[in-house]
Order: sequence, then structure tokens, then C-alpha cells
Amino acid sequence: MPEPDGRTLQQRGAIVAALRAIVPGEGVIDDPAELRPYESDGLTAYRQPPLAVVLPETVDQLCRVLRYCHDRNVKVVPRGAGTSLSGGALPLADAVLIGMARFNRILDVDYVDRIAVVQPGVTNLAITRAVEERGFYYAPDPSSQIACTIGGNVAENSGGVHCLKYGLTTNNVLAVELVTMEGEVLRLGGRHLDPAGLDLLGVVVGSEGLLGIVTEVTVRILPRP
Repeated sequence: MPEPDGRTLQQRGAIVAALRAIVPGEGVIDDPAELRPYESDGLTAYRQPPLAVVLPETVDQLCRVLRYCHDRNVKVVPRGAGTSLSGGALPLADAVLIGMARFNRILDVDYVDRIAVVQPGVTNLAITRAVEERGFYYAPDPSSQIACTIGGNVAENSGGVHCLKYGLTTNNVLAVELVTMEGEVLRLGGRHLDPAGLDLLGVVVGSEGLLGIVTEVTVRILPRP
């Protein structure tokens, strides 16, 4: 693991206090015992407790947290359900880990256009469960779909056995809303296939959170055969 920034570690108390002012209640975790569940993802060979964990509930809170960290040069690591085996959610000792578990609502389902709009903390299988009564499902099906979240699927470009026919996550995502490290909210894509211009959405899917933290995803839903 890289050597942590000593200046950031010395300011840990002030950083935690500032984050608590942005995300009140139980939205900030700094107790060493409570940080243990966040010290690795599914790749448990590498473990490192983060500086602190922040669990925002709104886009505004996330924007303010990222803006604060950016202004003070504090590293940030986004995290979904932590089921990945690639080390994508592995934190650093001098980094704030941002958990997106509280963004867990299905915002809209349009059966005519065959799309669902969900927050990143919604599990992969929950999308299928929400639309299966109408004969639809969400095609990408990673082996951890009962637990993995759609935000993590976007970050890792997840697949599954159905990818042989229906493609990976990138082939089933139509749009995302994300927040950049500077705290700016961007929307890429739309409610239709293949928008004109540069494929910025294709750059974001699979980027492991390096380009921004996704707060909303528009996915394709398909009629069950």
C-alpha cells in the first residue's frame, strides 16, 4: 500500500468534524471497530481501514463532501456493496471512503420505453424483482447479483452468464447522473439508445469511480423470454 499522507492523518479529527457537519446523525463512521467492515472488498487478501466512512443520503450532501475533500486534497474512495474481487473499493489510510448504500430507491419504471431509473444502492436483483410481475427483467446477472448494487455494476462494468446474449452493464445502461470530485453534478446519456456525440457514458462505465460517483442510473429492462 502507498505511504499515507502524514498531514492528512494529523488533521483526522478536524476532517471528521467537518464531515459530520455535512452528514449529521450516524452518517460518519470513525470508530476503529466500526471501520473494520470497510477495510476491503471481496478481495480480502488486502486490508486497510479508511480514515473515515461517510454515508450520504442526498446528492447535495455528496456534492458538499466531495467539494470539501477536493479543496483540502483529501483522497476519496467510493464504495458500493463491496462484493467485487478486483480491489476497486479498497480504501487508503488517508482516504475518506464514501458508501452509497443509502441511495437505495427505484425512482421510475417505464414499461412502454422499457427503462428503469434507479439509485446506485439498489441491488442488481432488486431491479428484476421490481419489474418481474409485468414480465420484465434486468439482463446483466453477476454471480453476486443478490447483494451487488447497480452503482458497483456501473463502476466495474459487471456481466454474468447472460452477457453472451445481452452484453455487459455498458450495453444495458442508457444514462447516469454523477458527481465529479469538484462537486459538480453531470448527466450523461438519456432515455434512448445511442445518443449523438462522444460516448462519454461508455467512458464512465467501468471506470471504478475514478471519474465521479454515480447517483442515478437509467437501465434497459427486457421482456422475459
